[in-house]
Amino acid sequence: MNKKKKPFLGMPAPLGYVPGLGRGATGFTTRSDIGPARDANDPVDDRHAPPGKRTVGDQMKKSQAADDDDEDLNDTNYDEFNGYAGSLFSSGPYEKDDEEADAIYAALDKRMDERRKERREQREKEEIEKYRMERPKIQQQFSDLKRKLAEVTEEEWLSIPEVGDARNKRQRNPRYEKLTPVPDSFFAKHLQTGENHTSVDPRQTQFGGLNTPYPGGLNTPYPGGMTPGLMTPGTGELDMRKIGQARNTLMDMRLSQVSDSVSGQTVVDPKGYLTDLNSMIPTHGGDINDIKKARLLLKSVRETNPHHPPAWIASARLEEVTGKLQVARNLIMKGTEMCPKSEDVWLEAARLQPGDTAKAVVAQAVRHLPQSVRIYIRAAELETDIRAKKRVLRKALEHVPNSVRLWKAAVELEEPEDARIMLSRAVECCPTSVELWLALARLETYENARKVLNKARENIPTDRHIWITAAKLEEANGNTQMVEKIIDRAITSLRANGVEINREQWIQDAEECDKAGSVATCQAVMRAVIGIGIEEEDRKHTWMEDADSCVAHSALECARAIYAYALQVFPSKKSVWLRAAYFEKNHGTRESLEALLQRAVAHCPKAEVLWLMGAKSKWLAGDVPAARSILALAFQANPNSEEIWLAAVKLESENNEYERARRLLAKARSSAPTARVFMKSVKLEWVLGKIAAAQELCEEALRHYEDFPKLWMMRGQMEEQEGLVEKAREAYSQGLKKCPHSTPLWLLLSRLEEKVGQLTRARAILEKSRLKNPKNPGLWLESVRLEYRAGLKNIASTLMAKALQECPNSGVLWSEAVFLEARPQRKTKSVDALKRCEHDPHVLLAVAKLFWSERKITKAREWFHRTVKIDSDLGDAWAFFYKFELQHGTEDGALDLLRELKAMPVTLHLLQSTRVGMSVNALRKQSSDEEVVTLAKSLIKSWKKLLDASDAKARERRRGGPLPTSSSKEASEAQDPSRKRPELPRTPSTPRITTFPPVPVTCDAVRNKCREMLTAALQTDRECLGRGHPAHLGVLAPDTRWSPRWPGPCLPVEA
Repeated sequence: MNKKKKPFLGMPAPLGYVPGLGRGATGFTTRSDIGPARDANDPVDDRHAPPGKRTVGDQMKKSQAADDDDEDLNDTNYDEFNGYAGSLFSSGPYEKDDEEADAIYAALDKRMDERRKERREQREKEEIEKYRMERPKIQQQFSDLKRKLAEVTEEEWLSIPEVGDARNKRQRNPRYEKLTPVPDSFFAKHLQTGENHTSVDPRQTQFGGLNTPYPGGLNTPYPGGMTPGLMTPGTGELDMRKIGQARNTLMDMRLSQVSDSVSGQTVVDPKGYLTDLNSMIPTHGGDINDIKKARLLLKSVRETNPHHPPAWIASARLEEVTGKLQVARNLIMKGTEMCPKSEDVWLEAARLQPGDTAKAVVAQAVRHLPQSVRIYIRAAELETDIRAKKRVLRKALEHVPNSVRLWKAAVELEEPEDARIMLSRAVECCPTSVELWLALARLETYENARKVLNKARENIPTDRHIWITAAKLEEANGNTQMVEKIIDRAITSLRANGVEINREQWIQDAEECDKAGSVATCQAVMRAVIGIGIEEEDRKHTWMEDADSCVAHSALECARAIYAYALQVFPSKKSVWLRAAYFEKNHGTRESLEALLQRAVAHCPKAEVLWLMGAKSKWLAGDVPAARSILALAFQANPNSEEIWLAAVKLESENNEYERARRLLAKARSSAPTARVFMKSVKLEWVLGKIAAAQELCEEALRHYEDFPKLWMMRGQMEEQEGLVEKAREAYSQGLKKCPHSTPLWLLLSRLEEKVGQLTRARAILEKSRLKNPKNPGLWLESVRLEYRAGLKNIASTLMAKALQECPNSGVLWSEAVFLEARPQRKTKSVDALKRCEHDPHVLLAVAKLFWSERKITKAREWFHRTVKIDSDLGDAWAFFYKFELQHGTEDGALDLLRELKAMPVTLHLLQSTRVGMSVNALRKQSSDEEVVTLAKSLIKSWKKLLDASDAKARERRRGGPLPTSSSKEASEAQDPSRKRPELPRTPSTPRITTFPPVPVTCDAVRNKCREMLTAALQTDRECLGRGHPAHLGVLAPDTRWSPRWPGPCLPVEA
């Protein structure tokens, strides 16, 4: 128990109270009571003060520090001229004059501040508004939602649960479980009904039977009465209640099906039911409050201005949208009463009413508006019988005879003869309608049509279509000489009547004439208007653009007319002749092309390309003598032309006239000695197997053109073919001294070193080439592939990273980098490649192959399409695409690709590098479509000619004899048995270095290793493993060299 506290202990002492006075104690005063004899502001010792304030010394130090703090001695407050910026008298007393001075300065500051007060306040206000817009308060963010709280009803407010009711409710208000004993009446009731027998004793079902305790129950001693799925013996009890519930549910389902079925089909049609529901539900999806507001507004408009037709129309359409069709009809009929002269109201009423009622509405509208064309047209549309339509339109023409629309609608329903009669009356009623005059002219005979068009010109002298139709009429009847005169008279007459000649409109009319087959009219129109409104210096450029536009619009005759007119104006322009020749080549016939070229070389005899196009056209047509004669005439006009000399050599060599080609090249070397002429000479001797003559010519050419890299390449390859590695290395090295920036020369030298096993030297050569030719993707790619072929994948990856740093936009490098990565990282690498080179075909092809490997067929096909669309000359893309379609596409897709391949200029290198011939042959064997098989056979047959010609050249070159010209292969072998192909030696012999055709380097490690092993076997084994020449087996070797037989990808044969 606590002791009770005295009540006076917490109270202050009464006035005059002296402690101890009641017990006899007397008070006294000491110095400690009155304090020391010193000033009140002097510091004193206080032992109970906090540290630093107890002694007099501590307080003196603090006072001195406070005085020092009042003066700012920082370096930023010091000036060399004025010293410190502080006041000298800041520690002095503050007197009245100081107060007066401060008041004066404060007034000045206030005055200066008021001068910029408005500008400053405006700026502060803008800054505050900007800050609040960027960082609004929470109450501002929810202000629009707070406004909607006014719409909440009292019931909705009361139904909102409290925040604390749903949180930890179970813990705050625990619900204790209450156990109540079951009364005896419950057991007695269920004992009477027998529902307590809800399980079967397992001992009763040990033999598979079923014994029910009900009176009259079943005893089923046969097995099968117990379903194994419901009860496993020895594991539990069978619940009879659930079985009964399932039986009742099944019975209810059967009864429901029987009750609403007729002959086994349900009565209710779900689709029809939903359709009926949709017809009952309003189609408007807006808010019902908006509909109410709109209804009130329209009602106000109708009451304010009942004769305003748009209000009635808008009200009817509102009710129609909300599903109240009858209300809409009533409103619009009321609108017809209030606005009987409104055409729109009557048409809206006819639209809303059903068929027969709509006819009555239209009839009533005709009585109020007998001159309304739209109402008559609507009345004709409501009729279903043709005769009724005619009757309505004829009645309408009686009231409105000058309506062109009614006449056109009536004429369309008539037969040609009746239409002609009606049009004769129509042009009398509507003499200014061009369409009616032209329609009448089409239905009349030639003589009557001319009369009709003459009358039309008299009534409408400002329309050009009448003149153009007259010209087309004359052309259609064979009077073509009148077409030019009519068009010229049209231009003159229209200008006389003040009509401006619009050049674009006339060109469009000419294109329409071209598409209609009126060639003479279209050409006459083009000749008449092509020069109108164009400056003299812009004529050529504008006419070429017009011709391209006509070609794009499939108006070829218009384009031909433009070129013909331009050639008349510019007969000596080579570019115009060349554009016209290309047009005839693409869209004309061979005869038209040759006729044009014959005229072209007559006007431009110094244009080499025109001579060459003419000779090539004759050669492709099989007329070789005519091609030779054209080239002979070209020699007379251009005696020292390199292009013409080489074209003549190509013509003779392609026709197996090698001696004539040799003589032509000899003459060319004497009259027009160029590097290309020497190169073609060396190539011809090399192909014919005259290695010594080719080397001699190459040495002579290098003395004159030592900076031409292809001569050094050919010299090194000839030495390499002869097996002289040192001389080949020397030739490449000398060539690189003269041509250090030739990428193919560096590649040939590195591959030569790689072929002889000098990987270190090949690597050093490529490093040196990259130093001399920075940012060269081809050299970086070769360096990466060199390390990859050597099995050094880590070094290859490192080099690829450096290559991408130096050439970040090279699609070839990115496509190679994708497949250098491991499979999980390829997708990420492909994304990086697409970011850098979005439209590069090599990157797109790599992405397509990546999707293909991931079995994403649809995406792979899409990317293949994008690849071939961007670069249709990329053979690898077509080959992979074709193989993809064979595996995952249909025959239709393969057929489209076969057509594309047929249209492509296929070369021998493309066939060997992509193996597309094998895929086409596999398709031919597997396909059952006759068109696919036929197209595949034709492709294989044409490609086989390339391979056979190459093999024949190779065999003749190895034998050193000339190629067969006119006689067949069998005849030549029969006449000269020594020309037969020698059999391969069966005894072991020392192999020689063999050159192999180029194959693509893939990223498949297994294929690369197989090629490497086969190459090593072919080069080192002392037996010939194949049944053919090693050069035929060399397609498996990873060698990419340039030769006359297999031109490499980086070195085209033609310059």
